[in-house]
Amino acid sequence: MPGRELAVVLALTVALPVTGGAQARALRRADSTLVRRILVAEEARDSTDAALRDGSAHRDARIRLIAARALARIRDPQFRARDSVSGLGVPLVTRTRWADPAWRLRYRRLASQRDSCDALRSAFADSVWHVRLRAADLAGVSCGGDDTLVAVLRGWIAALPADASRHDRGGVSWHAAAHAIVALARLRPDEARARVPALARHDRWEVRMYTARAAALLSDTALLRVLAGDSDDNVKEAAIDALSRLTGHADDEIFVAALGASGAQAVRAAANALRGSPRPDVVPAANAAFERWVARASASERDARIALLEAAGRPASDDRPPAGRTPLPGDVVPLALGREVQLRVRMAAASGGGTFALRLRGDAAPIMAARVLQLVRRGYYDGGTWHRVEPDFVIQGAGPGTNEYVGFDQYLRDELGTLAHLRGTVGMSTRGHDTGDAQWFINLKDNLRLNRDYTVFAEVVDGIEVADDIMEGDRIARIDVLPQ
Repeated sequence: MPGRELAVVLALTVALPVTGGAQARALRRADSTLVRRILVAEEARDSTDAALRDGSAHRDARIRLIAARALARIRDPQFRARDSVSGLGVPLVTRTRWADPAWRLRYRRLASQRDSCDALRSAFADSVWHVRLRAADLAGVSCGGDDTLVAVLRGWIAALPADASRHDRGGVSWHAAAHAIVALARLRPDEARARVPALARHDRWEVRMYTARAAALLSDTALLRVLAGDSDDNVKEAAIDALSRLTGHADDEIFVAALGASGAQAVRAAANALRGSPRPDVVPAANAAFERWVARASASERDARIALLEAAGRPASDDRPPAGRTPLPGDVVPLALGREVQLRVRMAAASGGGTFALRLRGDAAPIMAARVLQLVRRGYYDGGTWHRVEPDFVIQGAGPGTNEYVGFDQYLRDELGTLAHLRGTVGMSTRGHDTGDAQWFINLKDNLRLNRDYTVFAEVVDGIEVADDIMEGDRIARIDVLPQ
């Protein structure tokens, strides 16, 4: 459809009311089939599909909206027409406006107080662990002479529990010691150097990963070489990244060996470290690893494949992503037409327990909402972790084995809309347009800068205080679909 015709369709669509008899009539089977055809066309990014034309001329305003929105999204990846299309003149809004917890103001103030040892010392005694850990992360060399502050860091390391697999809600397990060793590496390098060997042998991989970060600050290449062979790929990734920065190609033998790792994050790090290597075995090793990762047929592992191609001196255009997409789930039509579906996220007891509820926003992002609902019903998210926790930004994860370079084997298409990234909304993690990896992020504050690039597919409607309390590495027990 030419641009002028599209503009006419959008103008006509917006002019229609959202209430009235036309909206009250039940749709026929043929109408539901048409809605599905429109959404299939949107998923395929096919602006020539006749379903879009048929939907734009339909008697029901809901179907005209779905068709106009689909066509606008297909033609413009940034969906600049969102304000005139998405709500038929009535903006889509979130159900609940959540206030910030009081501690978040203390957390935010720390950024401007990072050079004040008095302020950091006070924050180390805060009632909320998110604030305490933030203070440790901000503490710099200027506070290295503050014996009271350093004593707290020593205490956190000494208090690392024998069983660091669980914590109470609002508490920590491994977190304090892990953040403390990195802070101590900045403030008192000699003291940190004496402590990193024991922490590098700890049962919790998160402790070993933070120890790799401390070793990087200490330029402890011997310890980094050990951690580059760790059994956990997140630890490998941290150690390889640091080792590459410190030694360049001197440790290419280690990096070549790491190409055989099973985790995309470790392989990507190793491949990046090998770019430009003079070793003759790098190109054949990178090519062989690339073929193995192609055979895994996972769209979300693209970053590892591209890094392997670059290590082999090949262009990214040589990538061979998996072909084909699974059919749209059966829930996509009722979600698109406004059916309300809520999910109850139940945190594991070892992660402090508690629950929070989400409302899927199929009225704004029906395809993504339906695909997430399908994954929930499969149990895909049960046992998943929140690997990224930034208490004044987002928490991210939910999927199995989550890491920035791990995700579902098929990309989820973006469905940008007028739902702003306000506190409590739930967005889809991506690595660029139309690369949703099925990881969620929950906005812990208003993040309006995310509006143009990330899809909101759900919102928290109950229990946001539980999401606020989540710590890095906390695990989901299960997610239930609530009865309607």
